[in-house]
Amino acid sequence: MEKIASFTINHLKLLPGIYVSRKDHIGTEVVTTFDLRMTQPNFEPVMNTAEVHTIEHLAATFLRNHKNYADKTVYFGPMGCRTGFYLILAGDYESKDIVPLVKEMFEFIRDFTGDVPGASARDCGNYLDMNLNMAKYLADKYLKNVIENIDDTRLIYPED
Repeated sequence: MEKIASFTINHLKLLPGIYVSRKDHIGTEVVTTFDLRMTQPNFEPVMNTAEVHTIEHLAATFLRNHKNYADKTVYFGPMGCRTGFYLILAGDYESKDIVPLVKEMFEFIRDFTGDVPGASARDCGNYLDMNLNMAKYLADKYLKNVIENIDDTRLIYPED
């Protein structure tokens, strides 16, 4: 079997950043999948499920309510390796195009107060596995270490 594209990226050189993972064509439409990498794979500890779950709830809520991206948001969810998230948008985008959106989203997570949307037994299959304080910490770290220092090393996958 042929390796899928995401397994061909050299994870030993991959830094936290915003990367175009793939572009798919569905009829005449383009769907762009982004790799929002939050930790350096195989060098930093992975995120725990509680903060990943919290970030997922907050980011999905933010995106589905965004004035410009609500109708373009196809999916937001965690990577199985727990080093980041996938964001899928309807449209043909490059990483630099969504830096303002990602910044706004992680500021929303960092500054969020109150009950996490959907964090109840009625609304979620594992509502007790949440950690808002750690999600806020990770959002702030991503803003400071990635968004504030964004350059091509954080926007384009490294060469093997």
